[in-house]
Amino acid sequence: MEKQEVIKRLAAINAELKKRKQADKLSAYNTGSKRHKKQLLFHKCKKRNRWVFGGNRSGKTECGAVECLWILRGIHPYRKNRKNAFGWAVSLSQQVQRDVAQAKILKYLPKSWIVDITMLSGRRDSPSGGVIDQIKIKNVFGGISTLGFKSCDQGREKFQGSSLDFVWFDEEPPRDIYEECLMRVMDKRGDIFGTMTPLKGRTFIYNEIYLNLRKNPEIWYEFITWEDNPYLSKKEVKLLESSLDQSALDARKYGKFSQGSGLVYPEFDESVHVIQPFSVPREWQDCISIDPGLNNPLSAHWYCVDWDGNVYVVAEHFAAGKDVDFHAAAIKEISKKIGWKTDRLNRVCALIDSAANQRTLASSKSVAELFSEKGVLVNINVNKDVFTGIARVKSFLKNGNGEGNLYIFSNCVKMIEEFKSYFWAAGDTPVKRDDHC
Repeated sequence: MEKQEVIKRLAAINAELKKRKQADKLSAYNTGSKRHKKQLLFHKCKKRNRWVFGGNRSGKTECGAVECLWILRGIHPYRKNRKNAFGWAVSLSQQVQRDVAQAKILKYLPKSWIVDITMLSGRRDSPSGGVIDQIKIKNVFGGISTLGFKSCDQGREKFQGSSLDFVWFDEEPPRDIYEECLMRVMDKRGDIFGTMTPLKGRTFIYNEIYLNLRKNPEIWYEFITWEDNPYLSKKEVKLLESSLDQSALDARKYGKFSQGSGLVYPEFDESVHVIQPFSVPREWQDCISIDPGLNNPLSAHWYCVDWDGNVYVVAEHFAAGKDVDFHAAAIKEISKKIGWKTDRLNRVCALIDSAANQRTLASSKSVAELFSEKGVLVNINVNKDVFTGIARVKSFLKNGNGEGNLYIFSNCVKMIEEFKSYFWAAGDTPVKRDDHC
């Protein structure tokens, strides 16, 4: 056999081995041998606006890239598949695109699926070394799907015009580009999904996604940490931990928003402190707290304490612009629904801010007196020192052993929201906002 023929055959064998290796990577991810539980939660979620907040090396970009390929190929195991899918992978810059999102796509994309590649720079036969504009992929239903690569440094105008099935944000985009992409998926009722390490602090993503201030039922998020990735070297984790301060560690290890140092309760961890409701023994019932407000919001919460001293917030009432009659009726209704204890006169008992002892402009009676007349007996003898109260709550969130013993039922949505949005102002005074619960 001639030398040239040998070289040609060896090249063909190497190409085939490389192709199989790529297919094996996606196959390993598909079967779960190279995929962890938090990634699976993301793929299984049916919401149309999904986000993974993850630390570096947590596996967040992997699940974003695989999600794209499943949709494009028409092989998504948990969603309705489409014949000719069209989507974008959006990076912060073309260089980041080449090194991260594009590299992940090529890692999992078998060459046998590729119909065509259009390059912005570099060679089609070696796309990893250049910047890709579009990839055409064979769809199992006989169509051709398209993945376009976009970078935020192109500006909003480059994101106009197209009608898309999905947009994948690899890292946090500017607000104007995010909003433009929302328009792109509207026609087809497509999906937005993002994978990011939140290093920019309290940006619009913090408000729009994490806090979900608009109460969009299609929004979902999950945090992925280093501990969630079983394929990350423990030695590497230890080395990284020793080189980062707490603020950087929160973002890069846990995927938490990096301005957490300004939070009054950075100890609050939704994955730990928020639990699903369960039937609480009557013996655990302790008290109801009321933060009064008429035009401003009034909040009320029902507290239980188990035999080990763990505190549970089991119910919530929150409303603004309502009178005492409305609030008293709501508090009694919730109490009845959960079987809350009453006194011998069938009154619900509660603690309330001492400000409730003041007369209102609309009545010669105080708010406390009005509540009592409506069957909610309130006690105004409470300690109102803010700093002492905050310190006490902090001790419940994380005690001296690093453990918490405060648990909030997931239906107490306003309290959970305020834990995430309660910030310090100057000195030891919190910002007077988001503080009713």
